[in-house]
Amino acid sequence: MENSFNHCNLPPWVIASRHFNDNPQPLEIQGVRAVNRFFFDKLDGIAAHDERASVFNDYMSVKFQLHQWQQETATARKSLKNSYLRFLRGWMMDSNSVEGAVLKGWVESRMGLAPTFHNVRISGIHDENYLQYAVDRTKGSARTSAINSQLDLLYEYCQYELAKRYPGRQHLTLYRGTFDRSEYDVLETISKREEIVRLNNLNSFTTDEERAWEFGFIVWEVQVPLAKIFFYSELLPNSILKGEGECLVIGGEYRVKRLMCTV
Repeated sequence: MENSFNHCNLPPWVIASRHFNDNPQPLEIQGVRAVNRFFFDKLDGIAAHDERASVFNDYMSVKFQLHQWQQETATARKSLKNSYLRFLRGWMMDSNSVEGAVLKGWVESRMGLAPTFHNVRISGIHDENYLQYAVDRTKGSARTSAINSQLDLLYEYCQYELAKRYPGRQHLTLYRGTFDRSEYDVLETISKREEIVRLNNLNSFTTDEERAWEFGFIVWEVQVPLAKIFFYSELLPNSILKGEGECLVIGGEYRVKRLMCTV
């Protein structure tokens, strides 16, 4: 489910297509690299990943005044509560939360891909279920300042680090466990275990196949373009968000391979 516009260098229908996943291109949020050119130039001079992550945290704190959380005041605690970290944490606890709606809203705004699931299936932007998602998104966004701009910079930093971590690579093999196939539209059956499915506009995957089995009796193996990875848990190594190889993946049409349980 695509919108007619976005804030990206490619149109929504291209980003959502299976053809993009087979032949990925870099995705850029308009203006983010240019506006933050000094920051990315500084990263270029730092060899260590952990040190770059520290510079990123410091830069976000100053740019969006998130550093106020270090002070013991109600305003300061509210500032931390409403930083991008809060929304990532909320997603990892429950992707159908208010925080999850805000992240799905970022994908919709920037990439032009509307959600197909938020607590329930969403058939289109005129569906009453879309309205409930929009209410959650608005509720979450109202609690913070410039959250989409924070997420813009997080995505661009993630892309920067992925290019460092996987030079020359275009895809990463990721796994997703699910209990309910009805959450997804099957667009084409390729073989007994391979299908083209339409995923939600933002999804949790893992780099660990065994971990994926903890989240469902169906596990998919997917070749995910690096350009569609919005966040991965090792991106911020000193963060409380560091987890079990979790990646947040922008959706669209994906070729999935269903794995056999070996237990």
